[in-house]
Amino acid sequence: MTTDKTVTAPDGYVQPELDVRALTEVLDGEYAEIRDLVRTNLVTYASVLEEADGLGTDAYRERVRELVVEMAATGQTGMGFPKRYGGGGDVGASIAAFETAAFGDLSVLVKTGVQFGLFGGAILHLGTERHHDAYLPDLITGKLMGCFAMTETGHGSNVQALGTVARYDAAAQEFVITTEGDQARKDYIGNAARHGELAVVFAQLEVGGNSEGVHAFVVPIRSGGEVVPGVDIEDDGRKMGLNGVDNGRIRFDGVRVPRDALLNRFADVTPEGIYKSTIDNPDRRFFTMLGTLVQGRVSVGGAGVNAAKVALAVATKYALRRRQFAAGSQEEEQLLLDYGLHQRRLLPLVARTYALHFAQDVVRTQLHDVFSGVEDDPQARRRLEARAAGTKALGTWHATRTIQECREACGGAGYLAVNRFAALKADSDIFTTFEGDNHVLLQLVAKGLLTDYASEFEDLDQLGMVRYVTNLAVETVIEKTSAHKLLERVRDLLPGGDEWDQEAGLLDSEYQLAMVRYREEHMLAGVARRLKTGIDRKSDAGAVFSEVQDHVIAVAHAHIERLVLEAFVEKTRTLPEGGNKVALGLLCDLFALSTIEADRAWFMEHGRLTVQRSKAITREVNDLCRKVRPLAGGLVDAWGIPSAMLRAPDLVGGA
Repeated sequence: MTTDKTVTAPDGYVQPELDVRALTEVLDGEYAEIRDLVRTNLVTYASVLEEADGLGTDAYRERVRELVVEMAATGQTGMGFPKRYGGGGDVGASIAAFETAAFGDLSVLVKTGVQFGLFGGAILHLGTERHHDAYLPDLITGKLMGCFAMTETGHGSNVQALGTVARYDAAAQEFVITTEGDQARKDYIGNAARHGELAVVFAQLEVGGNSEGVHAFVVPIRSGGEVVPGVDIEDDGRKMGLNGVDNGRIRFDGVRVPRDALLNRFADVTPEGIYKSTIDNPDRRFFTMLGTLVQGRVSVGGAGVNAAKVALAVATKYALRRRQFAAGSQEEEQLLLDYGLHQRRLLPLVARTYALHFAQDVVRTQLHDVFSGVEDDPQARRRLEARAAGTKALGTWHATRTIQECREACGGAGYLAVNRFAALKADSDIFTTFEGDNHVLLQLVAKGLLTDYASEFEDLDQLGMVRYVTNLAVETVIEKTSAHKLLERVRDLLPGGDEWDQEAGLLDSEYQLAMVRYREEHMLAGVARRLKTGIDRKSDAGAVFSEVQDHVIAVAHAHIERLVLEAFVEKTRTLPEGGNKVALGLLCDLFALSTIEADRAWFMEHGRLTVQRSKAITREVNDLCRKVRPLAGGLVDAWGIPSAMLRAPDLVGGA
């Protein structure tokens, strides 16, 4: 299938011919088969999009559970588990399946994530063979439903400070699980209010009166559908969205579980009550434990990007149908997407979505390599954790922003529930919060940058990071963290003197990369200097970090945007010559220049943009939007969203 036949403009520009099917193959990559399976399932169960609006909360929850179990029977949800237990043995495929499922009902997606990603992932990655044998076969089929009970009312992001306690009773060889006050109740826990039979509970382990930090335990919460003694479950009730997921609060009143309920991959307790771990440092042990669960962040980031695709596909198709106002002497009113402002609203978002898609490909591959043992370097795991955190933040913020812009771009019709934006907005909004608050995640990214993912990475809290950085010379921080050693050669890549006002070079990917790399490294140097200055003044390390937090978030954001652009540039360079490569080149330029334009104040403040060149970038962005406009329909079609998922009959014509 091809669209948009070759057109030559008066200025000599030749419009590329887009091969939509081939572009879909590029986007689906090595996981085309699993993505097609998910698309087939989405179409089979498309009625849930209607049912979500019509069913009451209880009926909707039951319908979502049914669909999760039925999809599990197709193999879609078990791809990441070992084959010996009925899984697919392919971590990368499991992420690809989850990403693609985000085209559909997001309650089904999140229920899937809770059951197979969080609950199942905790059993798989934190447990050992005894736990795998006991739980994985029924878990993979959905026969055994479970919860991931980490977050508490009083602590979400600060997991090390959880208040639930698990005390070891050596005489009985049991752990006693206790909720110590309302702030320690497990809250917002998916699968808790109705369907969960087991919970992986994160609690402070106490052995012989000594605290050993947070560990995970398998704890029954229901038997035969009834809540077990000692467990109290409260329904969280209706939420802003995702009302097909049964979130609840759990309290434990001296609940006893056997010694082997401890998920003991990294630590164990002997029958006599001796604590043992292969990782001596408690902070490193904690971060190693959480690091095994990084796939949740990779999954949510990809899901956010795909939710944005649905919104953009609807808004773009609507803009190619809807006419408003006559242009000039024409009697017929003009298509929305022919207006420059409408192009400006949608097309840079399309470009950013493509960029984030290819960045997601990179982080998914890294996850697969680390979890499959292909890459066993400890630094690779630390880089993965930081990259996954940052990509999740940018991907989910992009979803929230894009869905809102697309809703507005569809006017009043976009506000009608039948046209799906209501569900997309309500259901995806929480993506910026779960699997880690985005601002907290970006602090993790910055921590990795400032410490160069050193062996101390897992040991350092915020104050430890401040002390670590301030013990280094600023030049050492930059030398250790600079992947490109730009401080000298950047002068050769960025225009200077009289050449600043020349527009030549704006579409050079080396120029674009140099700009975002320079921004990142300059910001990083600035954070390091500010930290050192604060400590040199004998200020408290916590106060010093608090003062620079805005700077920390900015450098982390700049770092991830640089990685996203690099991924897009690299992908474009690897494509064979032809219309698709030209089209993606236009999108890559549009993403790069609109990113620079959005932060033009910083570049101008730091001497990297003159007023004239800043204006030139804006003109170039407008021109790129005009060039992308004839390709827009094909570009959103290439995402391969089943038409049944574009449930917006008023906008796209009865999909």
